[in-house]
Amino acid sequence: MWGSKKGASRRIDSLVGNSTRIMGDLDFTGGLLIDGKVIGNITATEDENATITISENGYVQGEIQIPNIVINGTVEGNVYASNNVELAKNARVFGNVYYNLFEMAMGAEVNGKLVHVTEDHLEKDKVTASIEAKSEPPKLEESEVIINN
Repeated sequence: MWGSKKGASRRIDSLVGNSTRIMGDLDFTGGLLIDGKVIGNITATEDENATITISENGYVQGEIQIPNIVINGTVEGNVYASNNVELAKNARVFGNVYYNLFEMAMGAEVNGKLVHVTEDHLEKDKVTASIEAKSEPPKLEESEVIINN
């Protein structure tokens, strides 16, 4: 699963470190590794070979629209990949996954719909409209603390 794929960049141009939390939308080119937390939407509008890798410690709350996506952490939001999506064994996705090619390891989890997107539907406007028309993804529940007095 972690071998090189045609067209996908495996180099890391940007890094969100383990102790980093970004609040806001992120747009990048090349390769992005997320080891920390991102609260916001992530896109790669100018790069058809862009790749995002979300490590086991990585967490994203927001929509992801990147051509190549590798997830081994947690994503709360819809995921769209015009090329391929790889879910490693620790991947947890709470939202819909839109993909052209899809690979999922045993142990990975998707709490939402898997939607195959064909070449005819790769136009960004159509995909964006399709994603916005879908219902909200399920949210992680906050743990509840009960104190008895």
